[in-house]
Amino acid sequence: MNSPVKPKNNKALFALILVFILPVAVAKLVLSMDLYNGAATNKGQLIPPEVSYQSLSMENPHPQSWQLLYLLPKDCLEQCQQRLYVLHQSHVALGKHQDRVSPIIMLQPDSDTAILEKLQVPFETANASQAIIAMMTEQQMIIVDPLGSLVMEYPGIIGEQENMAQGKSMIADLRKLLKLSRVG
Repeated sequence: MNSPVKPKNNKALFALILVFILPVAVAKLVLSMDLYNGAATNKGQLIPPEVSYQSLSMENPHPQSWQLLYLLPKDCLEQCQQRLYVLHQSHVALGKHQDRVSPIIMLQPDSDTAILEKLQVPFETANASQAIIAMMTEQQMIIVDPLGSLVMEYPGIIGEQENMAQGKSMIADLRKLLKLSRVG
């Protein structure tokens, strides 16, 4: 006797395909829509590796030391003074790593050096090359490694609270760099 032909049950096949294809399709969708930020933990903006003191036609003002750079403008108004304060406090907040980092104020020919005397903070200064002056037009702060490569920049922002938050971010990034560094 012939038994009736049962329709084939493809549920198992569809479930198997769904289990393997669905994750790939979702991952492709997430990556194509830029919904994943790639596990970057740095707060500052990375500078291309080819940018260094040498490429900017300048000598390293403090070789074999990490550096925090700030270009002093010709008129040091409130934003500039906040940046100088954050730069100084960031250096102090490094604690036992202070001796590995040098805050350096880059001077252009018409910089307001009177503010440095007024603040009475012993910043190290260096004369900036024209290439660095052209690069640092937005009152940003830059981290430089001991070999003279510019590593990370923090754009100029307005507001005391925003500057303080950015200072904390800069300290966090700098601590990670110091922990991983074998130089300086």
